[in-house]
Amino acid sequence: MPDYKDFFDEIPSRRGTNSIKWDMNTNDQLLPMWVADMDFKTAPAIVRAIEERVAHGVYGYTLVSDAFYEAIVDWWSKRHQLKLDRSWILPVGGILPALSAIIRALTTPGDQVLLLTPVYDHFFSTIGGCERKVISSPLNYDAGRYTIDFEDFEKKAAQPSTRMVFLSNPHNPTGRVWTRLELSSLVSICVKHQVYVVSDEIHADLVYAPFKHCPVASLDPSFARYIITCCSPSKSFNLAGIQVGYIFSENEEFRLAVDKIFLRQDTVLLNVFAVPALIAAYWESGPWLESLKNYIYNNYLFLKDYITLHLPSIHVTPMEATYLVWLDIRALNMPCGELSQKLLEEQNLWLNPGTMYGESGEGFLRMNIGCPRGLLEDGLERLNQFFRRND
Repeated sequence: MPDYKDFFDEIPSRRGTNSIKWDMNTNDQLLPMWVADMDFKTAPAIVRAIEERVAHGVYGYTLVSDAFYEAIVDWWSKRHQLKLDRSWILPVGGILPALSAIIRALTTPGDQVLLLTPVYDHFFSTIGGCERKVISSPLNYDAGRYTIDFEDFEKKAAQPSTRMVFLSNPHNPTGRVWTRLELSSLVSICVKHQVYVVSDEIHADLVYAPFKHCPVASLDPSFARYIITCCSPSKSFNLAGIQVGYIFSENEEFRLAVDKIFLRQDTVLLNVFAVPALIAAYWESGPWLESLKNYIYNNYLFLKDYITLHLPSIHVTPMEATYLVWLDIRALNMPCGELSQKLLEEQNLWLNPGTMYGESGEGFLRMNIGCPRGLLEDGLERLNQFFRRND
């Protein structure tokens, strides 16, 4: 496997590129470690594929090629031992448009969508924007590990107005990789109460050994009529700005209903660079991804050692997947929103407060470590300086 360490150590300048992460705040001393995009250049094969498309010089409306579907089918087969049929796949310009379309296609205003909280913040806004109601089932947190409270989950799934669950699999922000047993138990509850399962598996390729991603679609075949999976190469290959995604489901009725909403939302056509980017990611960039995962996990080990040595009052929640570290700051007895704001004002360090992800996120911060080691060291030193000054 090629060694990309020097590649990932490089710190690209992102200021002045209209980056949400780096240009939303004009303070040039700011270190943003919040939003979930990485500070690495994408895989060289993807850059080449986009450059070839750019060189053509004409950027009209774009069809989705056969190779696009074939790349997705191959990827899930080889990476996750999941056999997909091409007909199950619907392309879309990102996960959030897919989620809103699924809600509109399969539920009605006033229905409840169930979340395992704390969870990805845009789930809340997407559900609310579709005039549906959020109902939360807080995860159990014990000895630094999150688990599902199945008794509470079933109680809320059984409510007549609960029609759908949004599942973050693997879980953002806690970094949990759900086991096959956990997922089977959850989906069986949903099937029992006729609740649809929408599995956001955008972090599926960022799972660290010995853990293994379990696609919800790989569970008992009798569950298939209740399941839709959403995915994209955007997290794994740092392609968020390309706006490329897809959903898949064996349930043809679901696909037809969602496709009608895609048409109504005008989210059918993909970005002209989305098709070659996804193909190059899935067909040519597997070794790059493995090197990326190794680099990120070493960042995580470095962070754990640093915090143990310098900031023992902070607990690092185990990161089984993603590049997002969930920091337990409850021992500091300070609301996480207040601490996040103080870090921003006093150290120019931007971390996300846990309450962005639901009330049960109080007492936590989310830190993006998908960055060159030099940026991570800078962020940790700023965190350490803050506590030395405020001790």
